[in-house]
Amino acid sequence: MYAIITDGSISKYINHPKSLVIGDVRYPAKIFSLWTASELAAIGIYEITFDDSNKKNETYYINTNQTFTYDADAGTVTAAYGDATPKAHADTLFTAQDETDGKGTEGEIATRGLKYNFIKTIKAQAAGILQDTDWYILRKADADTDVPSAITTFRAAVRTKAAAMETLITNASNTAAIETLYTYVNTADEGDPRVLERPLGEFPVLGS
Repeated sequence: MYAIITDGSISKYINHPKSLVIGDVRYPAKIFSLWTASELAAIGIYEITFDDSNKKNETYYINTNQTFTYDADAGTVTAAYGDATPKAHADTLFTAQDETDGKGTEGEIATRGLKYNFIKTIKAQAAGILQDTDWYILRKADADTDVPSAITTFRAAVRTKAAAMETLITNASNTAAIETLYTYVNTADEGDPRVLERPLGEFPVLGS
């Protein structure tokens, strides 16, 4: 992506190389691949440098729009994000002011927070895992065939892990703490540097 600088400020953005007119001269699209950065800058064209240092995971944060800045001294155009806003980690409730606006009753849930949504996902994941062995339970009820102890142990372990995950999420103090629960880090030593784990942990796997 490029920017055209006119009279010291950005006048136009170019998403893809194309033929264009600057002043009274039409330049072919191939200048973007054949010309050097200095040659392009001489006619006011600068490739944009993208600074994503402030950009955060959109699962947990709301990022700002990018701001494009031309630095005449450095001869650069940079696109950068502002400070991201954390998404609410807890449910947001209607206030008395909302009630007067006809939006809802004070104290009712206005917007679900990250905790609710992640716990809902954990419950769905646990249910999906248990579903694969539900037939043992149905067979027990229908034909009184004993459920193998390994299956009983596994199903109990899934429920226990789900409960532990939900507790960790519930106890997270803010959005950053929730993100940390889901962030994988390398916990291996030099002998095996590819072991990635997250604080939230993982569901047990049948037969492992």
